[in-house]
Amino acid sequence: MELFKTKYRIESARLKDWDYSDNAKYFITICTAHKECHFGQIMDSEMELSDIGKIAQEFLIHIHSHFDYVKTDCCIVMPNHVHAIVIINKNSTFAENISPTVYRNDDEDIFLSIPETLQFNTSTSGVNEYMRSISPKAGSLSTIIRSYKSAVTKHARNIDPDFGWQSRYHDHIIRNNDAYFTIRNYILNNPKNWQEDKFYM
Repeated sequence: MELFKTKYRIESARLKDWDYSDNAKYFITICTAHKECHFGQIMDSEMELSDIGKIAQEFLIHIHSHFDYVKTDCCIVMPNHVHAIVIINKNSTFAENISPTVYRNDDEDIFLSIPETLQFNTSTSGVNEYMRSISPKAGSLSTIIRSYKSAVTKHARNIDPDFGWQSRYHDHIIRNNDAYFTIRNYILNNPKNWQEDKFYM
């Protein structure tokens, strides 16, 4: 699959005739500006989140709190990018206590749910309030991503005023279960396979 080569080609990722507000599973990758490693570092094949990385993860797992028809499934925050499977299902809503699968470097129980929010200066209620304020109208995948990026940026710049994202992001529509499990395993194994010089968009 083109998706798993060492280069992400954003110009070939988006389908011209696809409505990105349609129900689907989407694999997304969002990179920091200039590939700066704001989110932490890989140590012994495990991701160690910085304070900004914790913010990025917190907002990522709480997307469903603002968009009630959206669930963040499997996700990981890497040193200079974020991977996630985002599910849009406008025929139903997801319970507010649903937590996504996140990376865990463990042979057993690798698909782990987070029972509590991470501890940093932004409370969960603050996350939800801010997400609502910057995106009053639910819509397409791009609306969801824009809301997420804006929320992270606002709080990250309290720590590092130079924090920023690339203006674009990569998305891939997941069309079947085989692709879904392949992508999920790719996300979960990302820290083990991390090579900073090979990742760019």
